[in-house]
Amino acid sequence: MTTPHDAGHATRALIFALVALACGHMLSTLLRTIPAVSLDLMAADFHIEPQALASLTSVYPFAFAAAQIPVGAAMDRFGVRPVALSLLAGTVFGAVASGFATGPESFAVGQVLLGVATSGMLMCPMTLAAKQLSASRFGLWSGAILSIGNIGMLLSASPLAFVVDNWGWRAGFWISAIGGVAVAVAVFALVPNQPAEHKDESSPLAQMIEVLRLGLSRPLRGLIALALVSLATSLVLRGLWGGPWLMQAKGLSRVEAGNQLGAFTLAMIIGPLLIGMIDRRLGRRRALVAGSHMAGAVLLALMALGAPHYAVSTLFGVPVMPPQYDLVLFVLIGLATSAQPLLFGMSRQLVDAQTAGKALAAVNLAFFLGAALMQSVTGAVAALAGLPAVLLFMAAALLAGSLIFLAYTRTI
Repeated sequence: MTTPHDAGHATRALIFALVALACGHMLSTLLRTIPAVSLDLMAADFHIEPQALASLTSVYPFAFAAAQIPVGAAMDRFGVRPVALSLLAGTVFGAVASGFATGPESFAVGQVLLGVATSGMLMCPMTLAAKQLSASRFGLWSGAILSIGNIGMLLSASPLAFVVDNWGWRAGFWISAIGGVAVAVAVFALVPNQPAEHKDESSPLAQMIEVLRLGLSRPLRGLIALALVSLATSLVLRGLWGGPWLMQAKGLSRVEAGNQLGAFTLAMIIGPLLIGMIDRRLGRRRALVAGSHMAGAVLLALMALGAPHYAVSTLFGVPVMPPQYDLVLFVLIGLATSAQPLLFGMSRQLVDAQTAGKALAAVNLAFFLGAALMQSVTGAVAALAGLPAVLLFMAAALLAGSLIFLAYTRTI
């Protein structure tokens, strides 16, 4: 018979395990966003244009997306703890490889290693939570896991800018490698070694085909269209172009740009919790998801039009809108694009229980594949037309995704 003391101990143990695993997701978001405050220095070191390096860094999210399904299958077959420890070992190795890179080719190898190794950092705590918690508590913890993970982007703002200014961009990867060792020790000590659940014995290729088939099916089409541009917009803005925009277009120092990106990240940490509360109050999830993403598109366009000699600057009669204007917009964009977790909930509404897991995988795959595509395409846009065009492109993509979402979800 389970006593209240036993139940309380089990709950505390689960919380510690989830926090340890969520720290792996935090490490993942830190590593993904290192280029945002060091792209110029890395490009100079490798003797290539920053725009070319920006496109090259897209190998990280492409590798990340490609590994989603195989890593999910590995968790079903071997359990969360051994997979998490293996991924953390790969993360340490990838961070060291990136730190030792001597040119674009060796840096790309390190980024591919990191993309594969960090691909399961979000799935590990989510899978453990889904197996151990009720549906209502899982909803609470899924938001908490995302918020803990986004702290990694907070670390890659001003703190990383300070590190880069004082010790160079490679130091960011050395510190991440040390962090990976620390998280691995925490996971080894705190995460239970539960038996694997062989839910799906089909090959990873067969699972990938089934997930893609489900994602392209009519019920999920609208969600997938928005998922492709939703997370991509916030990650690519925060992880790649936010720093160059503030330093080049607005003349801020690296640390000043890091401070603004830190405020953007705080909004991304608080946003999912606020959106969740609004969703429970309103009960109109479809309108909330579409409306918030459309607002994000408008805010991005306003940021772009505040560039030198663009419409908003001309309207206010100034050469360029001041950095405070961008700070407000960054915070509002962070809040507006925080409705992404609601897409997971909507996917569960649209399919039966037998395919719910694959539907979640399809949305998750769309999130990170979209980030990879957005990162590579915006590199080309920046090279051809400059940074304001990058922001306008992302705004247009977010608006298009929202309209397709509305068109395909009329019955919800």
